[in-house]
Amino acid sequence: MNVTATTEKSLSINDCRTLVEAGMDSVDLLIKRRLASDVVLINQLSAYIIGSGGKRLRPQLVLLAAGACGISKDRDSTIFEHAVSVAAIVEFIHTATLLHDDVVDASELRRGQNTANAVWGNEAAVLVGDFLYSRAFEMMVDVQSMDVMSILASTTNRIAEGEVMQLLNVREPDLSEEQYVQVIEAKTARLFQAATELGAVLAGESNAIRQGLASYGMHLGTAFQIADDVLDYRSDSETTGKNVGDDLAEGKTTLPLIYAMRDGTPEQRDMIAQCVRDASIEKLDELMLIIESTNALDKSLQRAQVSATAAVAALQPLPESPYKDALVRIASYSVERMA
Repeated sequence: MNVTATTEKSLSINDCRTLVEAGMDSVDLLIKRRLASDVVLINQLSAYIIGSGGKRLRPQLVLLAAGACGISKDRDSTIFEHAVSVAAIVEFIHTATLLHDDVVDASELRRGQNTANAVWGNEAAVLVGDFLYSRAFEMMVDVQSMDVMSILASTTNRIAEGEVMQLLNVREPDLSEEQYVQVIEAKTARLFQAATELGAVLAGESNAIRQGLASYGMHLGTAFQIADDVLDYRSDSETTGKNVGDDLAEGKTTLPLIYAMRDGTPEQRDMIAQCVRDASIEKLDELMLIIESTNALDKSLQRAQVSATAAVAALQPLPESPYKDALVRIASYSVERMA
């Protein structure tokens, strides 16, 4: 089943957010309130982060999953408020990882503007990332759920492991597809998994629905990251806020390069491997020709489609609802946005 062929394609991504608009407005207000600090630099950097845009996809997924499990403000305002808090917590964790990532990668551009570390320096960016983590854990306590705390504590630990795995793989051209997927599942998809599973946890749903939503989030996050890695070789800074070849310049072997080396000639493999070892984009034009000749980007998107289709299949235990339709639509969007 190709997810882009489903009837849910008639929904736009804006329609998906509209379903949880009231909740997302509450999330945005809570984020602003809980980012406040007596330390001026934290306030400055936090305001910069909030103003930098971003889709807020992960908190949106918390609310959509909660809605698919029957949580609404009208039915139980307390549980709904907990869902809003968890959505904000997930966004804090995500933002903290971005701050730390940008420092580790020495990135200077994100979402089309200078990164926080480029403006305030690495030390401030790392410490504000730590502030976001600690504030997130404060908020977890307020939800008063050991299941919520357990999932989020395990998730942050796994994300850190993924970041270390990625660091160890820098300038390593012989990375296998299995190793690549292991890193993105830990570093990226695990937070998607937590976001959707937590909606079921807050609703007290059955294990089948909880596991279905967790599996959906893992597959969705994998599809999104593969598509993002394709964007690194298919787009530009005006479209994505990144420059073409940024991943290569950081010495990262992503799926397009893995496929290009797998299917290219020995000479082409050697050239790509040397670019990765040197973390160099000097031969980017030549490398792009190899990627094109091996059809590596389309093959990568086909792999992303496999994950997106698996995400939709994982939603089978959920009852039909507009929220479930929105989750299906987001799965199709994860790959379709590359068209």
